[in-house]
Amino acid sequence: MFSKQIFALALLGISIFSSCSTNTDNTEPTPDPPSTGNPPVETNAPNATYPPAFTGQTRIGGIKTTTAIRTQLITSALVSPWGVAYLPDGKLLVTEKAGRMRIVSAAGVVGNALNGVPAVNSGGQGGLLGLCLDPSFSTNRTIYWVFSEVVTGGNVTSVAKGRLSDNESAIEGTTVIYRSNTPYSGTLHYGGRVIFDKTGNLIVSIGERSDVATRVQAQSATSSLGKVIRITAAGLPASGNPSFGTSGALPELYSMGHRNPQGLALHPVSGEIWQSEHGPRGGDEINRLRGGLNFGWPTLTYGIEYSGARVGAGIQQQSGMEQPSYYWDPVVSPSGMTFYTGSRVVEWQNNLFIGALSGMHIVRLRIENNRITGEERLLSGENQRFRDITQGANGALYAVTDGGRLYQIDKQ
Repeated sequence: MFSKQIFALALLGISIFSSCSTNTDNTEPTPDPPSTGNPPVETNAPNATYPPAFTGQTRIGGIKTTTAIRTQLITSALVSPWGVAYLPDGKLLVTEKAGRMRIVSAAGVVGNALNGVPAVNSGGQGGLLGLCLDPSFSTNRTIYWVFSEVVTGGNVTSVAKGRLSDNESAIEGTTVIYRSNTPYSGTLHYGGRVIFDKTGNLIVSIGERSDVATRVQAQSATSSLGKVIRITAAGLPASGNPSFGTSGALPELYSMGHRNPQGLALHPVSGEIWQSEHGPRGGDEINRLRGGLNFGWPTLTYGIEYSGARVGAGIQQQSGMEQPSYYWDPVVSPSGMTFYTGSRVVEWQNNLFIGALSGMHIVRLRIENNRITGEERLLSGENQRFRDITQGANGALYAVTDGGRLYQIDKQ
Protein backbone atom coordinates (compact mmCIF):
# COMPACT_ATOMS: atom_id res chain seq x y z
CA MET A 1 0.00 0.00 0.00
CA PHE A 2 2.88 2.33 0.90
CA SER A 3 4.52 1.81 -2.51
CA LYS A 4 1.25 2.62 -4.27
CA GLN A 5 1.03 5.92 -2.34
CA ILE A 6 4.61 6.79 -3.26
CA PHE A 7 3.95 6.07 -6.95
CA ALA A 8 0.82 8.21 -6.89
CA LEU A 9 2.78 11.11 -5.44
CA ALA A 10 5.42 10.62 -8.12
CA LEU A 11 2.78 10.83 -10.85
CA LEU A 12 1.37 14.02 -9.32
CA GLY A 13 4.83 15.53 -9.34
CA ILE A 14 5.60 14.71 -12.97
CA SER A 15 5.28 18.25 -14.32
CA ILE A 16 7.66 19.60 -11.66
CA PHE A 17 10.14 16.76 -12.21
CA SER A 18 10.08 17.10 -15.98
CA SER A 19 10.80 20.83 -15.85
CA CYS A 20 13.84 20.22 -13.60
CA SER A 21 15.20 17.09 -15.29
CA THR A 22 17.94 16.83 -17.86
CA ASN A 23 16.44 17.16 -21.31
CA THR A 24 16.56 14.24 -23.73
CA ASP A 25 16.65 14.28 -27.51
CA ASN A 26 13.28 12.55 -27.66
CA THR A 27 10.93 15.39 -26.75
CA GLU A 28 7.50 13.85 -27.03
CA PRO A 29 4.81 15.69 -28.98
CA THR A 30 2.32 17.83 -27.13
CA PRO A 31 -0.43 18.29 -26.02
CA ASP A 32 -0.93 15.54 -23.47
CA PRO A 33 -2.98 12.55 -24.66
CA PRO A 34 -6.72 12.87 -24.01
CA SER A 35 -8.06 11.05 -21.00
CA THR A 36 -10.00 7.85 -21.68
CA GLY A 37 -12.12 8.50 -18.61
CA ASN A 38 -11.14 5.06 -17.32
CA PRO A 39 -8.51 3.97 -14.81
CA PRO A 40 -5.36 2.21 -16.05
CA VAL A 41 -5.61 -1.53 -16.68
CA GLU A 42 -2.62 -2.08 -14.40
CA THR A 43 -3.64 -2.13 -10.74
CA ASN A 44 -0.60 -3.72 -9.08
CA ALA A 45 2.03 -1.64 -7.32
CA PRO A 46 5.15 -0.80 -9.33
CA ASN A 47 8.57 -2.18 -8.45
CA ALA A 48 10.20 1.25 -8.67
CA THR A 49 8.93 4.70 -7.76
CA TYR A 50 10.58 6.55 -10.64
CA PRO A 51 8.32 9.26 -12.08
CA PRO A 52 7.62 9.10 -15.84
CA ALA A 53 9.18 11.71 -18.11
CA PHE A 54 5.83 12.84 -19.53
CA THR A 55 2.13 12.34 -19.01
CA GLY A 56 0.88 9.10 -20.52
CA GLN A 57 4.26 7.39 -20.66
CA THR A 58 2.95 4.65 -18.36
CA ARG A 59 -0.39 3.53 -16.93
CA ILE A 60 -2.48 5.29 -19.55
CA GLY A 61 -6.24 5.03 -19.14
CA GLY A 62 -7.93 1.79 -20.09
CA ILE A 63 -10.03 1.28 -23.22
CA LYS A 64 -12.41 -1.49 -24.19
CA THR A 65 -13.28 -2.91 -27.60
CA THR A 66 -16.99 -2.38 -28.27
CA THR A 67 -17.16 -4.57 -31.38
CA ALA A 68 -18.17 -8.17 -30.66
CA ILE A 69 -15.02 -10.31 -30.99
CA ARG A 70 -14.72 -14.05 -31.56
CA THR A 71 -11.67 -15.99 -30.33
CA GLN A 72 -11.06 -19.42 -31.86
CA LEU A 73 -8.47 -21.95 -30.73
CA ILE A 74 -7.11 -23.32 -34.02
CA THR A 75 -4.74 -25.86 -32.48
CA SER A 76 -3.00 -26.69 -29.21
CA ALA A 77 -0.63 -29.23 -30.82
CA LEU A 78 2.38 -26.95 -31.33
CA VAL A 79 5.46 -27.18 -29.08
CA SER A 80 6.80 -23.84 -27.78
CA PRO A 81 6.06 -21.82 -30.93
CA TRP A 82 8.04 -18.59 -31.21
CA GLY A 83 7.08 -16.92 -34.48
CA VAL A 84 4.10 -17.00 -36.84
CA ALA A 85 3.62 -15.72 -40.40
CA TYR A 86 0.50 -15.81 -42.57
CA LEU A 87 0.96 -17.46 -45.97
CA PRO A 88 -0.90 -16.26 -49.09
CA ASP A 89 -2.98 -19.47 -49.26
CA GLY A 90 -4.36 -18.97 -45.75
CA LYS A 91 -2.02 -21.38 -43.98
CA LEU A 92 0.32 -20.28 -41.21
CA LEU A 93 4.06 -20.84 -41.02
CA VAL A 94 5.25 -21.33 -37.44
CA THR A 95 8.69 -21.64 -35.83
CA GLU A 96 9.10 -23.83 -32.75
CA LYS A 97 11.83 -22.98 -30.27
CA ALA A 98 13.51 -26.41 -30.43
CA GLY A 99 14.38 -25.84 -34.10
CA ARG A 100 11.37 -26.97 -36.09
CA MET A 101 9.40 -25.02 -38.69
CA ARG A 102 5.88 -26.21 -39.45
CA ILE A 103 2.88 -25.27 -41.57
CA VAL A 104 -0.54 -25.17 -39.93
CA SER A 105 -3.67 -25.31 -42.07
CA ALA A 106 -6.59 -22.95 -41.56
CA ALA A 107 -8.43 -25.92 -40.02
CA GLY A 108 -5.64 -26.44 -37.47
CA VAL A 109 -3.85 -29.43 -38.99
CA VAL A 110 -0.18 -29.24 -37.95
CA GLY A 111 2.19 -30.44 -40.64
CA ASN A 112 5.48 -32.29 -40.29
CA ALA A 113 8.64 -30.36 -39.48
CA LEU A 114 10.16 -28.86 -42.63
CA ASN A 115 13.51 -30.19 -43.75
CA GLY A 116 16.43 -27.85 -44.40
CA VAL A 117 16.37 -25.78 -41.19
CA PRO A 118 19.87 -25.41 -39.70
CA ALA A 119 20.66 -26.57 -36.16
CA VAL A 120 19.88 -24.17 -33.33
CA ASN A 121 21.04 -23.85 -29.74
CA SER A 122 17.72 -24.13 -27.92
CA GLY A 123 19.14 -23.83 -24.42
CA GLY A 124 17.78 -21.08 -22.20
CA GLN A 125 16.01 -18.45 -24.29
CA GLY A 126 17.63 -19.57 -27.54
CA GLY A 127 16.26 -21.59 -30.42
CA LEU A 128 14.43 -21.00 -33.67
CA LEU A 129 13.00 -17.53 -33.18
CA GLY A 130 11.18 -14.92 -35.30
CA LEU A 131 10.47 -15.13 -39.02
CA CYS A 132 9.03 -13.13 -41.90
CA LEU A 133 8.13 -13.59 -45.54
CA ASP A 134 9.85 -11.84 -48.41
CA PRO A 135 7.65 -9.02 -49.77
CA SER A 136 7.69 -10.95 -53.08
CA PHE A 137 6.96 -14.30 -51.43
CA SER A 138 4.13 -15.07 -53.85
CA THR A 139 6.71 -15.32 -56.64
CA ASN A 140 10.01 -16.20 -54.90
CA ARG A 141 8.72 -18.16 -51.84
CA THR A 142 11.61 -16.82 -49.74
CA ILE A 143 11.52 -16.87 -45.93
CA TYR A 144 13.82 -15.16 -43.44
CA TRP A 145 14.28 -16.22 -39.82
CA VAL A 146 16.38 -15.56 -36.71
CA PHE A 147 17.97 -18.28 -34.61
CA SER A 148 20.58 -18.81 -31.92
CA GLU A 149 23.65 -20.51 -33.34
CA VAL A 150 26.70 -22.14 -31.79
CA VAL A 151 29.94 -20.68 -33.18
CA THR A 152 33.52 -20.56 -32.03
CA GLY A 153 33.56 -18.64 -28.77
CA GLY A 154 29.93 -19.17 -27.80
CA ASN A 155 26.46 -18.48 -29.18
CA VAL A 156 25.26 -15.71 -31.48
CA THR A 157 22.04 -14.34 -32.91
CA SER A 158 22.01 -15.30 -36.60
CA VAL A 159 19.75 -14.61 -39.57
CA ALA A 160 19.06 -17.15 -42.34
CA LYS A 161 16.95 -17.33 -45.45
CA GLY A 162 15.67 -20.05 -47.74
CA ARG A 163 12.95 -20.98 -50.19
CA LEU A 164 9.81 -22.85 -49.16
CA SER A 165 9.60 -25.81 -51.53
CA ASP A 166 6.66 -26.07 -53.87
CA ASN A 167 5.34 -29.12 -52.01
CA GLU A 168 5.80 -27.32 -48.65
CA SER A 169 7.97 -30.08 -47.19
CA ALA A 170 11.33 -28.31 -46.95
CA ILE A 171 13.32 -25.09 -46.94
CA GLU A 172 15.58 -25.11 -49.98
CA GLY A 173 18.90 -23.32 -50.43
CA THR A 174 19.19 -22.37 -46.78
CA THR A 175 21.85 -19.68 -46.28
CA VAL A 176 22.98 -17.93 -43.10
CA ILE A 177 23.20 -14.30 -44.20
CA TYR A 178 24.19 -12.60 -40.94
CA ARG A 179 25.81 -13.47 -37.60
CA SER A 180 26.21 -11.19 -34.59
CA ASN A 181 29.85 -10.22 -34.22
CA THR A 182 30.02 -10.90 -30.47
CA PRO A 183 29.82 -14.58 -29.44
CA TYR A 184 28.98 -15.29 -25.81
CA SER A 185 28.53 -18.52 -23.88
CA GLY A 186 25.30 -17.42 -22.17
CA THR A 187 21.86 -18.50 -23.37
CA LEU A 188 19.72 -15.43 -22.60
CA HIS A 189 18.55 -12.27 -24.40
CA TYR A 190 18.97 -13.08 -28.08
CA GLY A 191 16.31 -10.59 -29.23
CA GLY A 192 15.14 -12.47 -32.29
CA ARG A 193 12.59 -10.62 -34.44
CA VAL A 194 12.94 -9.78 -38.12
CA ILE A 195 10.74 -7.67 -40.42
CA PHE A 196 11.10 -5.79 -43.70
CA ASP A 197 11.10 -2.00 -43.61
CA LYS A 198 9.44 0.22 -46.20
CA THR A 199 12.64 0.33 -48.28
CA GLY A 200 12.85 -3.45 -48.67
CA ASN A 201 15.63 -3.98 -46.15
CA LEU A 202 15.60 -6.29 -43.13
CA ILE A 203 15.28 -4.98 -39.58
CA VAL A 204 16.59 -7.43 -36.97
CA SER A 205 16.57 -7.15 -33.16
CA ILE A 206 19.52 -8.47 -31.15
CA GLY A 207 19.65 -8.69 -27.35
CA GLU A 208 22.57 -7.79 -25.09
CA ARG A 209 22.81 -11.34 -23.68
CA SER A 210 21.67 -10.37 -20.15
CA ASP A 211 24.81 -10.68 -18.04
CA VAL A 212 26.48 -7.64 -16.46
CA ALA A 213 29.61 -8.44 -18.47
CA THR A 214 27.78 -8.12 -21.79
CA ARG A 215 24.97 -5.64 -21.13
CA VAL A 216 27.42 -2.73 -21.32
CA GLN A 217 27.98 -3.60 -24.98
CA ALA A 218 24.52 -2.23 -25.71
CA GLN A 219 26.30 1.15 -25.50
CA SER A 220 29.16 0.16 -27.83
CA ALA A 221 28.80 0.85 -31.54
CA THR A 222 31.51 -1.72 -32.26
CA SER A 223 29.34 -4.57 -30.93
CA SER A 224 26.06 -5.89 -32.32
CA LEU A 225 24.76 -6.76 -28.85
CA GLY A 226 21.79 -4.70 -27.67
CA LYS A 227 21.11 -3.31 -31.13
CA VAL A 228 18.56 -3.17 -33.90
CA ILE A 229 20.31 -3.66 -37.23
CA ARG A 230 19.32 -2.89 -40.82
CA ILE A 231 20.66 -5.19 -43.53
CA THR A 232 19.89 -6.12 -47.11
CA ALA A 233 18.24 -9.38 -48.13
CA ALA A 234 21.78 -10.65 -48.74
CA GLY A 235 22.83 -9.80 -45.17
CA LEU A 236 24.96 -6.76 -46.00
CA PRO A 237 24.71 -3.36 -44.30
CA ALA A 238 21.86 -1.41 -45.93
CA SER A 239 22.62 1.84 -47.69
CA GLY A 240 21.60 4.94 -45.79
CA ASN A 241 22.29 3.45 -42.37
CA PRO A 242 23.18 6.05 -39.71
CA SER A 243 26.69 6.80 -38.57
CA PHE A 244 27.31 6.51 -34.85
CA GLY A 245 30.41 8.70 -34.95
CA THR A 246 32.67 6.09 -33.41
CA SER A 247 35.78 4.53 -34.89
CA GLY A 248 34.97 0.94 -35.78
CA ALA A 249 31.19 1.42 -35.57
CA LEU A 250 29.37 -1.44 -37.28
CA PRO A 251 27.79 -0.30 -40.56
CA GLU A 252 24.69 -2.46 -40.06
CA LEU A 253 23.59 -0.68 -36.86
CA TYR A 254 20.27 1.18 -36.90
CA SER A 255 19.67 1.92 -33.19
CA MET A 256 21.42 1.05 -29.94
CA GLY A 257 20.93 0.87 -26.19
CA HIS A 258 18.47 -2.05 -26.17
CA ARG A 259 18.11 -4.84 -23.60
CA ASN A 260 16.11 -7.74 -25.01
CA PRO A 261 14.01 -6.50 -27.95
CA GLN A 262 11.53 -9.24 -28.89
CA GLY A 263 9.02 -7.30 -30.98
CA LEU A 264 9.18 -5.30 -34.22
CA ALA A 265 6.39 -3.84 -36.32
CA LEU A 266 6.07 -1.30 -39.13
CA HIS A 267 3.53 1.47 -38.64
CA PRO A 268 1.08 1.16 -41.55
CA VAL A 269 0.79 4.93 -42.10
CA SER A 270 4.18 6.44 -41.25
CA GLY A 271 6.29 3.39 -42.10
CA GLU A 272 8.24 3.96 -38.88
CA ILE A 273 9.59 1.00 -36.93
CA TRP A 274 8.11 0.33 -33.50
CA GLN A 275 9.74 -2.07 -31.07
CA SER A 276 8.98 -3.88 -27.81
CA GLU A 277 11.70 -4.54 -25.27
CA HIS A 278 11.97 -6.50 -22.04
CA GLY A 279 13.08 -4.47 -19.07
CA PRO A 280 14.54 -5.91 -15.86
CA ARG A 281 12.23 -5.85 -12.81
CA GLY A 282 9.97 -3.18 -14.26
CA GLY A 283 10.70 -1.00 -17.25
CA ASP A 284 9.39 -3.01 -20.21
CA GLU A 285 9.30 -0.60 -23.14
CA ILE A 286 7.62 0.33 -26.39
CA ASN A 287 9.95 2.40 -28.57
CA ARG A 288 9.46 4.31 -31.81
CA LEU A 289 12.77 3.73 -33.54
CA ARG A 290 14.62 6.20 -35.74
CA GLY A 291 18.01 5.58 -37.21
CA GLY A 292 21.05 6.59 -35.17
CA LEU A 293 19.31 6.95 -31.82
CA ASN A 294 20.40 5.54 -28.47
CA PHE A 295 17.61 4.12 -26.29
CA GLY A 296 19.66 4.13 -23.14
CA TRP A 297 20.07 0.63 -21.72
CA PRO A 298 21.79 0.00 -19.32
CA THR A 299 22.41 3.69 -18.51
CA LEU A 300 18.69 4.47 -18.41
CA THR A 301 15.82 2.27 -17.25
CA TYR A 302 12.51 2.56 -15.44
CA GLY A 303 13.16 -0.83 -13.82
CA ILE A 304 15.40 -2.18 -11.10
CA GLU A 305 17.60 -5.27 -10.81
CA TYR A 306 15.88 -8.55 -9.94
CA SER A 307 17.66 -8.27 -6.58
CA GLY A 308 15.87 -5.00 -5.88
CA ALA A 309 19.00 -2.90 -6.36
CA ARG A 310 19.05 0.01 -8.75
CA VAL A 311 20.48 -0.53 -12.25
CA GLY A 312 23.71 1.44 -12.56
CA ALA A 313 23.21 4.97 -11.25
CA GLY A 314 19.44 4.51 -11.20
CA ILE A 315 18.68 7.30 -13.68
CA GLN A 316 15.87 7.56 -16.23
CA GLN A 317 16.82 10.60 -18.31
CA GLN A 318 20.05 11.76 -19.87
CA SER A 319 20.91 14.05 -22.74
CA GLY A 320 21.57 12.17 -25.96
CA MET A 321 19.46 9.17 -24.95
CA GLU A 322 15.86 8.46 -25.90
CA GLN A 323 12.79 8.02 -23.77
CA PRO A 324 10.50 5.03 -24.35
CA SER A 325 7.18 5.94 -25.91
CA TYR A 326 5.57 3.79 -23.22
CA TYR A 327 6.69 1.55 -20.37
CA TRP A 328 5.26 -0.93 -17.90
CA ASP A 329 6.04 -1.51 -14.23
CA PRO A 330 5.35 -4.27 -13.21
CA VAL A 331 6.44 -5.95 -16.42
CA VAL A 332 4.19 -7.68 -18.94
CA SER A 333 7.16 -9.13 -20.91
CA PRO A 334 6.19 -7.84 -24.38
CA SER A 335 7.15 -10.10 -27.27
CA GLY A 336 6.00 -10.26 -30.90
CA MET A 337 3.69 -7.53 -32.14
CA THR A 338 1.77 -6.22 -35.13
CA PHE A 339 -0.26 -3.20 -36.20
CA TYR A 340 -3.86 -3.91 -37.15
CA THR A 341 -4.65 -2.80 -40.70
CA GLY A 342 -7.89 -4.70 -41.24
CA SER A 343 -11.32 -3.20 -41.82
CA ARG A 344 -13.42 -5.71 -39.89
CA VAL A 345 -12.86 -4.05 -36.51
CA VAL A 346 -12.80 -0.36 -37.32
CA GLU A 347 -11.88 0.79 -33.80
CA TRP A 348 -8.67 -1.30 -34.01
CA GLN A 349 -7.39 0.51 -37.11
CA ASN A 350 -3.65 1.23 -36.74
CA ASN A 351 -3.64 0.00 -33.14
CA LEU A 352 -0.65 -1.98 -31.90
CA PHE A 353 -1.18 -5.54 -30.65
CA ILE A 354 1.54 -7.17 -28.54
CA GLY A 355 1.90 -10.64 -27.09
CA ALA A 356 2.58 -10.47 -23.34
CA LEU A 357 4.44 -13.39 -21.77
CA SER A 358 4.43 -12.89 -18.01
CA GLY A 359 1.36 -10.69 -18.42
CA MET A 360 -0.49 -13.62 -20.02
CA HIS A 361 -2.62 -11.50 -22.31
CA ILE A 362 -2.55 -9.62 -25.59
CA VAL A 363 -1.92 -5.89 -25.21
CA ARG A 364 -3.86 -3.48 -27.40
CA LEU A 365 -2.39 0.02 -27.53
CA ARG A 366 -4.22 2.88 -29.21
CA ILE A 367 -1.74 5.33 -30.77
CA GLU A 368 -2.49 8.87 -31.88
CA ASN A 369 0.18 11.31 -33.09
CA ASN A 370 2.87 8.91 -31.84
CA ARG A 371 1.42 8.95 -28.32
CA ILE A 372 -0.14 5.98 -26.54
CA THR A 373 -3.69 7.08 -25.71
CA GLY A 374 -5.28 3.90 -24.37
CA GLU A 375 -4.49 0.34 -23.31
CA GLU A 376 -6.58 -2.82 -23.30
CA ARG A 377 -5.87 -6.39 -22.23
CA LEU A 378 -7.33 -9.13 -24.41
CA LEU A 379 -7.55 -12.92 -23.89
CA SER A 380 -6.39 -12.64 -20.28
CA GLY A 381 -8.76 -15.44 -19.37
CA GLU A 382 -6.82 -17.95 -21.51
CA ASN A 383 -3.95 -18.11 -18.97
CA GLN A 384 -1.35 -18.29 -21.76
CA ARG A 385 2.05 -16.72 -22.38
CA PHE A 386 1.52 -14.99 -25.74
CA ARG A 387 4.74 -15.14 -27.77
CA ASP A 388 3.85 -13.68 -31.18
CA ILE A 389 0.95 -12.17 -33.09
CA THR A 390 0.36 -11.38 -36.76
CA GLN A 391 -2.47 -10.38 -39.06
CA GLY A 392 -3.75 -12.47 -41.94
CA ALA A 393 -4.84 -11.23 -45.34
CA ASN A 394 -8.38 -12.07 -44.20
CA GLY A 395 -8.17 -9.34 -41.54
CA ALA A 396 -8.02 -11.69 -38.57
CA LEU A 397 -5.28 -11.69 -35.95
CA TYR A 398 -3.36 -14.89 -35.19
CA ALA A 399 -1.41 -15.44 -31.97
CA VAL A 400 0.81 -18.25 -30.69
CA THR A 401 1.59 -19.08 -27.08
CA ASP A 402 4.44 -20.81 -25.27
CA GLY A 403 1.89 -23.46 -24.29
CA GLY A 404 1.56 -24.58 -27.92
CA ARG A 405 -1.65 -22.84 -28.87
CA LEU A 406 -2.56 -20.95 -32.03
CA TYR A 407 -5.54 -18.58 -31.80
CA GLN A 408 -7.56 -16.67 -34.36
CA ILE A 409 -9.07 -13.38 -33.17
CA ASP A 410 -11.70 -11.78 -35.39
CA LYS A 411 -15.00 -9.97 -35.49
CA GLN A 412 -17.97 -12.16 -34.62
